[in-house]
Amino acid sequence: MSPKKNTQTPAKGTTAINKTSKGFTDEERAAMKERAQELKADARRGLRATKDKAAGEGDVLAKIAAMREPDRAMAKRLHAIIKASAPALSPKTWYGMPAYAKDGKVVCFFQSAQKFKTRYATFGFSDKANLDDGALWPTAFALKGLTAAEEARIGALVKKAVS
Repeated sequence: MSPKKNTQTPAKGTTAINKTSKGFTDEERAAMKERAQELKADARRGLRATKDKAAGEGDVLAKIAAMREPDRAMAKRLHAIIKASAPALSPKTWYGMPAYAKDGKVVCFFQSAQKFKTRYATFGFSDKANLDDGALWPTAFALKGLTAAEEARIGALVKKAVS
């Protein structure tokens, strides 16, 4: 008797041939590449990177300068508010966005509307921010503009976040 041959055929794929993936957008892939470059730059700078505010501030100011209006104006104003409200925070870039860190950990960040082609900019806080308020609290805010009231609220939130 001859050995039995495997007569099973491979299963056919269920995906359509000309269907595009619903994976990451071009903007999301670009942000991930920027994050990888930031991590490499931090590694080159070494331990000094977590303590040297000037190292990250230049990167943040360059990112802000590259933004289009009105995001550039909001980012400049937020930078000034954060520096005044929480001098302990160190500016750095995070996924290509201006961010502010304490002990090397991002506390808050600004995402321009153009970066991900959204209708508003975002000012957000990471889980390292000390904003806990019961079982529910905001972690990000949509920004279409900054008035004195918003600036005061952001200043207070940033102070609370680092307390």
